[in-house]
Amino acid sequence: MKRFFVSVLTVIGVLLLLGAALTGFIFFHKYVPTNEPADQNEWFGVVGDRVAIILDNQQVEDSKGRYMNGEIYLPLDWVTKTLNEKFYWDATEKLLIYTLPKEIIYADLSTMGDGGKPLVAEQEGQIWLLAGLVLNYTDIRIQGFTDEEARRVFIDTGWDSVPVAVAEKAGKVRVRGGVKSAVLTDVAEGESLQILETMERWSKVRTDTGYVGYIQNKLLKPGSDRHFVSNFQSPVYTSISLNEPVCLVWHQVFSQEANNAMEQLMSATEGVNVIAPTWFMLTDNEGNYECLADRSYVEKAHRMGLQVWAVLDNFNKGEKVQSEILFSSTSVRKRLIEALIKDIKAYDIDGINLDVESIKEEAGPHYVQFIRELSVSCRKEGIILSVDNTVPAAYSSFYNREEQGRVADYVIIMAYDEHYAGGEAGSVASLGYVRKGIEDTLKLVPKEKFINGIPFYTRVWKEEAGTTTATSLGIGAAKAWVQEHGMALEWDEETGQYYGQLREGSAVYRLWMEEEQSLTRKMDLIRENNLAGVACWKLGFETPKLWKIVKPR
Repeated sequence: MKRFFVSVLTVIGVLLLLGAALTGFIFFHKYVPTNEPADQNEWFGVVGDRVAIILDNQQVEDSKGRYMNGEIYLPLDWVTKTLNEKFYWDATEKLLIYTLPKEIIYADLSTMGDGGKPLVAEQEGQIWLLAGLVLNYTDIRIQGFTDEEARRVFIDTGWDSVPVAVAEKAGKVRVRGGVKSAVLTDVAEGESLQILETMERWSKVRTDTGYVGYIQNKLLKPGSDRHFVSNFQSPVYTSISLNEPVCLVWHQVFSQEANNAMEQLMSATEGVNVIAPTWFMLTDNEGNYECLADRSYVEKAHRMGLQVWAVLDNFNKGEKVQSEILFSSTSVRKRLIEALIKDIKAYDIDGINLDVESIKEEAGPHYVQFIRELSVSCRKEGIILSVDNTVPAAYSSFYNREEQGRVADYVIIMAYDEHYAGGEAGSVASLGYVRKGIEDTLKLVPKEKFINGIPFYTRVWKEEAGTTTATSLGIGAAKAWVQEHGMALEWDEETGQYYGQLREGSAVYRLWMEEEQSLTRKMDLIRENNLAGVACWKLGFETPKLWKIVKPR
């Protein structure tokens, strides 16, 4: 019996020892801090000459910088997407271009900065910008850490004050909160840390040595906030304004003889202060255009109290025009701008109206750069620059209406062709479509620069044998068609238009009518939103009494 008790006690003792050992093992692995250092290259995701980018204290995963010529360089595509869209690279002519309000700055692969280092480099099929160059033209802070194997650059876009804590005693900044997390760096007693986020036991901090990680709150005491002051001078884009609401009408001109009709067509109008003849028609990818400008036309318009904004388009004579080629060449853009400015001055024209339509997405950055460069010449010469656009949509966002609103004098939204020939039957410009177009544009363009376009036309839709075709008619002609065919029209509150349909034989005709009441609704939206004005397509399509309605104020 004694032996039995001894055995039991022995087993109990062993179990107690095992339990104590297990408890100690669990305690050690849970509560005893690790001193294991984090793999710096793995943590920052860099090898060789690559440089990790930390933007606003968040590591950028999909882009890295490079350490070349003893300097940090940033990838151009990342810079334009994230920091400053105005840097433009001409891949054909190997030119970096930066457009300011009154000048255009050029740099090629041989252009050196003040420190004798290339401003731009081309490596492995990618373009790299000297970080200092980006800093010079962008409202940011940059701090680089290049003395260690894992090179990194911190870029900050905000200027708010940041709370600071001081280490009461030496500690460690870890990859994550928790004593078992790998160590990023040691912190000395008295070292200052920017506090990015405070939790119950840990704080996310940024060290002055270039790390973002976590440290225990018990090691910290409050310090003085760190304040930042920006010395960046944002470029100021001055704009020309009519100083009154714009009432523009486009005058479609296909020949010199058509210029002669201007006076007669304008005699029936009222309140118009800008006429925009379609005079400059791009013909090829070299920047050439057909010019139908007429000085006597301009003189007559001026005597009538009208400004003349000549239209440049890419479709009337543009069968051979490929905008992605035309606008991508710096030398072609220069030549085109010089020719336009020369003609504008020679004919005493007041403004240029760009109507470049249906371009491919790849042409977008080049077209926007053309607008920037043209705006510099227009600003110098006192020429008004306006740009035509469709209503904002995801598929056309590359037109960059926001940048247009910065550099151009006016942005015109052609709030029509909601339904177009070749598509499904429907309204040319329903009230909801126009309203949304205005709302979406105002998110991008200041109201004092925003002119809303309205249609002086509609479409008669014919549906027969499963095929839909459309005929465009001016308002006067559409009214005559309705009367001739005996179509009954009923007001549709949803579209803000009269709607009618009728059957003739095997064909069904449908019509969403533009007329006095529908255009009144559209003008109400323009006035309610206090827009810069209205633009009307086109002269000769209207009825005389519409001009009593089409007034911005």
